[in-house]
This record gives sequence, C-alpha cells and structure tokens, in this order.
Amino acid sequence: MLRSRFHSLPGAFNTYLVPSDKSKNRRFSLSKRFAEVSPNKRTEAAKFAQLWNEVICSFREEDLISDGEMDLLVVPYSSDPSLKLMQWPLFLLASKIPIALDMAAQFRPRDSDLWKRICADEYMKCAVLECYESFKLVLNLLVVGENEKRIIGIIIKEIEGNIGKNTFLANFRMSALPVLCKKFVELVSTLKERDASKFDNVVLLLQDMLEVITRDMMVNEIRELAEFGHGNKDSVPRRQLFAGSGTKPAIVFPPPVSAQWEEQIKRLYLLLTVKESAMDVPTNLEARRRIAFFTNSLFMDMPRAPRVRKMLSFSVMTPYYSEETVYSKSDLDLENEDGVSIIFYLQKIFPDEWNNFMERNNCKRESEVWGNDENVLQLRHWASLRGQTLCRTVRGMMYYRRALKLQAFLDMASESEILEGYKAVADPAEEEKKSQRSLSSQLEAVADMKFTYVATCQIYGNQKQSGDRRATDILNLMVNYPGLRVAYIDEVEEREGDKVQKVFYSVLVKALDNHDQEIYRIKLPGPAKLGEGKPENQNHAIIFTRGEALQTIDMNQDNYLEEALKMRNLLEEFNENHGVRQPTILGVREHIFTGSVSSLAWFMSNQETSFVTIGQRVLANPLKVRFHYGHPDVFDRIFHITRGGISKASCGINLSEDIFAGFNSTLRRGNVTHHEYIQVGKGRDVGLNQISLFEAKVACGNGEQILSRDIYRLGHRFDFFRMLSCYFTTVGFYISSMMVVIIVYVFLYGRLYLALSGLEFAIMKQARMRGNRALQAAMGSQSIVQLGLLMALPMFMEIGLERGFRSALGDFIIMQLQLCSVFFTFSLGTKSHYFGRTILHGGAKYRATGRGFVVRHVRFAENYRMYSRSHFVKGLELMLLLVVYQLYGDVATDSTAYILLTSSMWFLVITWLFAPFLFNPSGFEWQKIVDDWDDWAKWISSRGGIGVPANKAWESWWEEEQEHLLSTGLLGRFWEIILSLRFFIFQYGIIYHLNISAGNKSISVYGLSWLVIVAVVMVLKVWYPWVGRNLVRISSLCSDFSNCSCSSDLLEHWQFFSLFFILQLVTYSQASLHLHPQDGPFCRYLKQVNRSSRRLGSGDP
Repeated sequence: MLRSRFHSLPGAFNTYLVPSDKSKNRRFSLSKRFAEVSPNKRTEAAKFAQLWNEVICSFREEDLISDGEMDLLVVPYSSDPSLKLMQWPLFLLASKIPIALDMAAQFRPRDSDLWKRICADEYMKCAVLECYESFKLVLNLLVVGENEKRIIGIIIKEIEGNIGKNTFLANFRMSALPVLCKKFVELVSTLKERDASKFDNVVLLLQDMLEVITRDMMVNEIRELAEFGHGNKDSVPRRQLFAGSGTKPAIVFPPPVSAQWEEQIKRLYLLLTVKESAMDVPTNLEARRRIAFFTNSLFMDMPRAPRVRKMLSFSVMTPYYSEETVYSKSDLDLENEDGVSIIFYLQKIFPDEWNNFMERNNCKRESEVWGNDENVLQLRHWASLRGQTLCRTVRGMMYYRRALKLQAFLDMASESEILEGYKAVADPAEEEKKSQRSLSSQLEAVADMKFTYVATCQIYGNQKQSGDRRATDILNLMVNYPGLRVAYIDEVEEREGDKVQKVFYSVLVKALDNHDQEIYRIKLPGPAKLGEGKPENQNHAIIFTRGEALQTIDMNQDNYLEEALKMRNLLEEFNENHGVRQPTILGVREHIFTGSVSSLAWFMSNQETSFVTIGQRVLANPLKVRFHYGHPDVFDRIFHITRGGISKASCGINLSEDIFAGFNSTLRRGNVTHHEYIQVGKGRDVGLNQISLFEAKVACGNGEQILSRDIYRLGHRFDFFRMLSCYFTTVGFYISSMMVVIIVYVFLYGRLYLALSGLEFAIMKQARMRGNRALQAAMGSQSIVQLGLLMALPMFMEIGLERGFRSALGDFIIMQLQLCSVFFTFSLGTKSHYFGRTILHGGAKYRATGRGFVVRHVRFAENYRMYSRSHFVKGLELMLLLVVYQLYGDVATDSTAYILLTSSMWFLVITWLFAPFLFNPSGFEWQKIVDDWDDWAKWISSRGGIGVPANKAWESWWEEEQEHLLSTGLLGRFWEIILSLRFFIFQYGIIYHLNISAGNKSISVYGLSWLVIVAVVMVLKVWYPWVGRNLVRISSLCSDFSNCSCSSDLLEHWQFFSLFFILQLVTYSQASLHLHPQDGPFCRYLKQVNRSSRRLGSGDP
C-alpha cells in the first residue's frame, strides 16, 4: 500500500504537517486524495524531503535500517531544477532501469508501444527519465572541451528529435544499449571514487561510450559527426577526443565537490546498479510497521497543524524512582546460571539491529566493541534503548524538541535556506551558535518556549549523596539532552533554635558544564510521600511544568520522531468541536514494543493493543465513558491543576491512580476523547511472574475503586445507559471474571451435593424408567466455551481491521499453538483471586513488577510462594471435586456425558496447576528440577522470625499470606468463615458412601467421623517423626531403584512430579493444621536426599 500511495505522500505531508495560510475546514471522508506535488513546486518538494529524510535518519540512528537501506529510502533534499521531474526514493525505483534495458533491447515494434509499456509502471517511467536527464547532466558538468561539447550536443539533438518523431527504434539499434549502460556505470563509479589518478580511465570510458553510440547504435550517418571523424566504422578520427591538450583540458576530473553533486552521483549509481527488487526494504519489521502506521495516519481525520509560534505550548512529565537508567557494562556481560547474558540475549532477538549497530560503529567483530571505551558507551546505550529504561524514555520524549525545531525551520526559513537543507542549520558553526540572531539560535528558543520535559527523579538527591551510578547516568542524560529538566525531593537537616529537623524541598535542576545547576527550590510543608509513591512523585513536580497542555509519560514508554511531528495536530484538538463540552483529556493510542521478547509478551502485547485501540475507541465514542488508563494521554493543564491535579495519592484507595484522574475530569464536567492518528510506545511485563504481579495490582486497584466515592458519584450522575457502560468497562469486568470462577465452584459443589445426597441417582433412575431423554440431557449438559478463546476475540478483530483477517487468523492459530488459552485462563485466576480478596479484606498495595529482561529460570519455591493461594490450592480443590464427582456421580458413569460436562473445568484445573511451569524458561530441564528441589527444601525447612523475609523462610511467608486476616473487618471474617465451611461438604457426603458405614445414615456416623479426625491429628503430632523415618527408607529404595541400570528418564520424571504433587498436598494440610514442616518428616527426607546426591557426586557407591 505504501508503494501504491507514495505519490500522494508529499501532498499529505504539506496538508497536515506544514502550516498553510489558507484556512481549511476539517471534514471527514472515506477516501482522501491529495494534490500531487509537481516538479515546478520546488519548495513544497523540499519541505517533504526535509520531513521524510529526518524520519529515515532517525531510523538509522536507532539502528533499525542499514546504511544501504537508508540510501534507498531517502529523498534528494533539493532536486536539480534542470531535471524537471520529481525524484522519488530509490526503493521505489530499484531494478527499474535493468528491467527497462532488457525491455528496450528485445523490443521491435513502434516507439509508442515501447513508451506505453514503460509508462504502465509510473515509477519505471520516472526512473528512465531521471536516468536520461542525469546522464546529460553528468556529461555537461564533466566535459568542457568545445569540440566534445558540440559532438555531445549533436548526439542529444538527434536522439530527442527521433523520440519526438517516434522514429527512435528505426534509427537506433537497441541491442547495444546494455553495453552503453555498462560503460556509463563504470564512469559513474569512477566519479564517485574521485581518484585523480584515474583521469585516463575516464577519457577512455568517454571515448568508448562515444564509439558505442556512433558506430554500434546509430543506423544512419550524421554529417556533422563525420566532420569530427565519428560518422561510421571506416572513418578515421582526426585526433583523440576528450584527451585535451596541455593548455586546454577537454574534461574536468575530479569535478568540483559539492553536497548536491555527491548526492546526485551516489543516487545515480544506485539507480543503475541496484538490480534486486526492493520490495522488502526496509527488512526490519519494526521499521516497516512504523512507516506503515505513519503514512496511513496522514490519511486519517486530523486537524491542520498551526505554525510553531501559534501552537499550544505543552510539557511532558515522567515519574521515576530507582528503575534502570542505562545498563552498565557489567550488567550487559553478566551471565545467568544458563550462561546467557543480556547482550547475548539482545543479539539473538534483534540480529539485524545488532549488525546495523556494528556497521554504524565501523566494527567487524564484537571484540572491537569491547576494546574501545567509546564503543562500550555506544553499546550500553544500544542495549538500554531496547529495554524498559529511563534512557529510552528520555530519548523518545526529546524527539518532540527535535520535531519542533525542524517544523520551526520550515516555518521561518527562506526559500533559499529550505532548498539548501535543514542539515546546514542543524549543525551550525561555532560563530552561529554564539550569535543569538542566527536561525539556529531562533529555532532553539522557539522549541524551548513551546516544549518542556521534566523527569521527576524523586530520590535523585539521595542517589547523588550515596554515589549511585544512576545519578551519574541521569546527569549524563541532562548533558546529552539540554532540554531535559530533573525534579527531585531534597531532604535537608536544618537547625531552628535548639532543634534540628528535616526540611523537604522540591528542586528543579538542569545541566550546565557537565554539572547539574539548580533552577528552583521550593520548600514543602512536610514529607512529600504520604500516600502512593507514584502520584506523590507527580504531584510535587507538576509545579515545574509549563504551558497549556501536559502529557504524562511513564518510565517504560517510548516515542518516535515521525509521531512527534503530529503533536501540533493533536494539541489542536483542544480547539476543535467535540460536542457540548471541550475536551480536557486527549487519549492517545499505544504500541506495545515488548511483543517480540517472548510468547507471553506477545500475548500481552496483543491484548493491550486491542484495549488501547478498538476498546478505548468505543469507550470514547459513542459510550462516552473513556477515562485515563495510562500515561500517554494529554491533559488540559490549566483545567486540571485548578481542579485537584492529575493524580490522586490516597494510600490504598488510589492504588490505580491513573483512572481517578479520568473520574475527576468527568465529574467536573470534562470531556475525554480518543485519537488514533498518533501513538506512543509502551513496554509491558514479559515474564509470567511480572505479568501476574501487574494483573494483581490492577485487580486490587479495581477492588478499591468499588469502595471509592468517585464510582459512587459517577453511578448516581450518569444516565442509565452510560451508567451500565461505565460499570462494564471498569469494575464490572473484574466482577464478571470473579463470577465465572464462583459459578464453577457453585456448579461443582451443587453437582457434588446431588451426587453425594443420592438425589442425582434418584432423578436419573426415574428418568430412565420413564424414558425421559430430555431430562437426562439436561442433567448432563453444559456450555463448553473456553474462556481463553473469548479473551482472544478482541485481538482477532483488531488485527483483522489493521492488517487483514488472513493475518489475524494466522496469528490466532499461532497463539493457540503457543498456549495463549492457557495463559488467559491462568490470568483469570489471578484477577479473580486478588479482586475477591480486596473486596473481602481490603489491603491493596503496590506490587513492584520489575522491568528487566526475563532471561533466567524461576525457582519452584518462588512460583510456589506467588501462586500457592491464588492458583495451586484452588486448582487442587477443583481437581478433588472433579475426582469425587467422578467416583460418586451417576452421570459420570457415561464417559461421553462426563467429558462434555467437565472438559472445560479440567482445562481450568490443569492450567492453574501447571501454567507456571509451562511458561518457565528451562522449566523441564532435569538439572534445573533438581536445583529447584534443593532450593525449595532449604526454604521449607527454615524457621521464620523477626526480620526474616518471606523468600528465606516458609513461616515468614505464611505469616505474610495471612496478614490480611489480621486487619480485616468483622464482615470480612464472617464471610471468610462461611466460605471455609464448604470443605465440610466433603466430609459430610463421603462418610455415608464409605463401606465402613455399612449403609447406616444416622447422625452417629457423622459424629464418629469427627472422632477419627481428632485421632488423626493426635497421631500426626505424636508419631510424625516415625512416619518421617519410614518415608526416608521408602524414598531411599525409590532412589536405589531409579539408579539401577533399567531406570529411564521417564521414571525419574514420574517420580519427581509425583513427589511434587504429594508435597503440595501435604504442605497444604500442614498449613491447615499449623504444623511447621521442620518438625515433620520432609525436612529429614530432604536432608537424606541431599546426602545421597553428594555421595553420588563424589563417586561413592
């Protein structure tokens, strides 16, 4: 599509990205056509070239494209007026000249037929015309001899005369045209090298080209050429042409150097020599995606851009705490337990970008990079710009300033300066830098007036005092980007009378002479961090922002130069008509750039993409319930700082601080819109544990939203339909997710009650006796709809809308093969658990996910700590329900009905129990399993205590997991007890089906079962060590059996996983009985296993 519509791009650029004095009304149309830029409008063509080439240069700086691809993608900055044509990028013209040569050499009919075939491809026509005009231009600049110029003029006149009369094929032999082209390519190559010692070669090439034209191509002799001895094959030349004499040279070689000449020669050489198709240029998928989105967005409905001086000024603010800024050399080279380092990982994920990085730094081998300090610094930045670091965010946001400078240049520069190019202004001389009247100084001033970037590095002062390298990295960022400002909280001890107390200041600094210089210092009434850390960080720094608009950007976001060019258009939305109320928040779509890191990251990327596009699009219009969900949105700064700010920071209740800004704006008669013609990059969590922590945080935040007065007020002030829309697009989604899980429990416990009480048997028996098939079918029916498939449906629709339904279907199938249904079903358990627990007990808290690369194997103990209560215990309970129903249910006797009844539930159970191990790197490597066992044994056998973290001892983890029960209210404890009573259904139902009851249904059997339970507890307390010793003997026998010659890997894996299953069950029972595992058999069992493994490792029998 880009190739077919590229001829319209200059018109689209000049319509939307270049201000016009003519006011045009904004209107919607299904198809947009822009006037093509003619060769006569050199200024418009030059403006398009400046904008397009700056975007392509940014691609090269980011190592998305190579030097060769950059040469094919750029447009000449200022086309030569003598060419009288529009020069397109070479990737559109690649291989057109070789194809046209073959076509002409084999063509025999009339001239008009040949020209018609060439004109059938518009870009082939442009390539032929440009090649011919460039051929004449090179000869005119190179040849200065009078006789030589006359000969060239006669030949050109003869060629153009025959073309005008449509007799060119009749008077010229086209079979020799490839030979002429080969000589011309050699000439252009020599001119490109500019080697003065090859003067004689240039003379010989010109003479050969003349011989080919006059003797091999021309059919009829030309009288004027005969006078110079070049009429036919038998004529003898009077002297050597192009050789010249001692005083009068015939050619100028090397020709005078100019940027325009070098650009033209390089372009002409590529136009002639690139023979392979450029359909895959650029090869990098990210570059192709960005170009496609940028060019397509220019055909969307957006406001016209004003001049930079007349645009709304805006600020960008990024909260930062202690995340990674720039990866250090040791971070990149540090190998994990599998021998995988970050730099090795990135080389495998981005191989083409690594090759482009090596090419940009003129390095052939990786050792050359590590051996040079400057190259190491470049390597650190290269790796950091592919992670979720502050360096990446700052680079992306400072594209706004770069874009404003370029756009201000197009507004303020004269026509001659525009034709000369933006490069001359972007890299001024030292004298121009000092002059405040120079154009470059004016561009800097205009950009600084319209754009401010503040990074709120909350603990930057403490980092400086402690010598943290992050402080040095932040200072280097300020030095590299002069427009960057850093706000932080400074804690100072001051003496007032006899007392020394801490005083807090909000400080704003900038870089000056490689040091930070203080700009403002504002005294605070007390500590800034009273509530949630992130909103407090934003609140203390908002006073340092300027302008009418404010864009909040998170620390793991990115921006692109081509998107920054459209910021003026986006800000004009504040002045557009969007209904009754003016917009107060402009929503912006996101692109998730972490999708290529892993399969889980790809699932999250597709899920988030569908939400920030098709989801928020519908929320904004027609539902009118879009709020603020993240950090790319642009706020009306004056509106919000006079109505409570952009962040609510109350501890707990404002855990999801972003959405409360949208609530506040809507409640105060604001209007939230969404715009998809501009996007910002966004990083997401890439590992299962990171994703689970993030979803737990969001679920807890939604649980707190239910209790907030904001939701209460919205529900009372919305109309009925808008209220329902608000419900289902905020907390209703999590309520529905929790209800799905609750319904599974209710269904299974209900069927279990029917089976254990005998009602199901009686109903089915009566139905069989009466032949009532409908009742049997109703008893055994269930809707089999996999939740994972439903979660993937919005992704399928969005991919289908943007890339076509064939691509969507392919991606959907690949996602299913990569177990996306398992992932989304597992996520359902995370959402429902944390949302339900927050509703019952409160206690929502921020969970740091970490934003690094997941290149390590996660230990079993860590997975157990994270998923024990939310997934493993619930999965085991559901599995027990299904097994008991299989044993005692009447419908379960029919295998088909049972499978139809419980297939989705078994899928849920298997997912909740095994998903963390399926998505764990190296999760089924045997050595990792053994190491996980040792680590889990160490953790489970360690006692807790004061100051012992949860990852060091089981007891500390257990106390941490039960913390919410200590602070919950009376109602929370009541419902916790009620829900826990469901376990007595097992006991009450199963004891009457055991053979020991002998069919007795009296209450005494139930009382006897309680005596048995008490006796079992007493036995476990008294005889637990004896059981442990016997388990050790049994395990030793199993170990000896597994080490014999007939054992196999399958047996070892079976033994281990069986043990893990038993271990989980026993651990759960221990926790229920409040028994510490160090007092039981498993500690001794693990010690025995460790001793056995050490003996085997040392070679003992």
